[in-house]
Amino acid sequence: MPFGGNDWLALTQEETLEPEIPICDPHHHFWDHRLARIPFQKYLLQELADDMNSGHNVRSTVFVEARSMYRAGGPDEMKPVGEVEFVQGLAAASASGLYGPGRAAASIVGHANLNLGDGVKPVLEALQAASPNRFRGIRHSVTWDPNPDIENTAAHNQEGQMSSDNFRAGAKVLAGMGLSLEGWMFFPQMFELAEFAKAVPDLQIILCHVGGLLRYGPYGGRDEEVFDTWRKGIAAAAECPNIVIKLGGLGMPSAGFDWHTRNTPIGSEELAKDSAPIMNYCIEQFGPNRCMFESNFPVDKVSFSYHVMWNAFKHLSKDYSASERADMFHDVAARIYNVQY
Repeated sequence: MPFGGNDWLALTQEETLEPEIPICDPHHHFWDHRLARIPFQKYLLQELADDMNSGHNVRSTVFVEARSMYRAGGPDEMKPVGEVEFVQGLAAASASGLYGPGRAAASIVGHANLNLGDGVKPVLEALQAASPNRFRGIRHSVTWDPNPDIENTAAHNQEGQMSSDNFRAGAKVLAGMGLSLEGWMFFPQMFELAEFAKAVPDLQIILCHVGGLLRYGPYGGRDEEVFDTWRKGIAAAAECPNIVIKLGGLGMPSAGFDWHTRNTPIGSEELAKDSAPIMNYCIEQFGPNRCMFESNFPVDKVSFSYHVMWNAFKHLSKDYSASERADMFHDVAARIYNVQY
């Protein structure tokens, strides 16, 4: 049975729906020689450009840190600056127009360790210096679960980071510099996120991947309980005006769908139908003016193609107004990340 790969994705072909709708993709990664992401070990500017140019009007994208191309030497806290230096170059290459009309990595999200507290400021300043015109904020993943069967890829692997004094002190430095924080966590942690958001009300927080839904391991086969907790967590986060949410990430196998195991990749109508209860609940709670459709590529690419994914988002959103769809496809992301063309 096939698992991912461009040849497998090519088995499902569709016409582009509503190709005129402007899109800002607010979440993708770049990496090379990354064995952990088979089959997409390489996803650099050309690979992203091929996806961006597959039929939809993707005008811009936002790069989000992936612990790629870190500096080999120097202080540990400064090593992530290498990733932003690397992506700044790719963004400049995209801006030349040689890779198509869209602007890849028009805004850049790097990484800094907020557990440094006030000591995170020199790192943030170095990140700004590495990308004076595109750097917008950081992602400090706080994914944590007590069960060893849950894969935890966070660089700083500890429980309760968002509640710690050091993390909150670092977050206040981030907010004071006008920078944003990506909130990547698992769904039981959203209540902690809500308390954190209230403690740092000036910080713009972007909740990634519909709140980190898990439906495998200890959470497999328990949908009623899992979704009840997830819905309550989403509602708690939505009550905080400084949180917006990214609608995507369901292509990750951890979300519990079987799409990545199929002989023929899923089409957009079925993908929209399967995703709708989750996506629509998020939109209902946050409102379209605090929601943005995301690709999470190439991670979600193990389950569906970029082209099919955007068609699915268009199917899913067809009953919303033109202005609400403009928010979710482009305007919220362009505003939150101050995307400049």
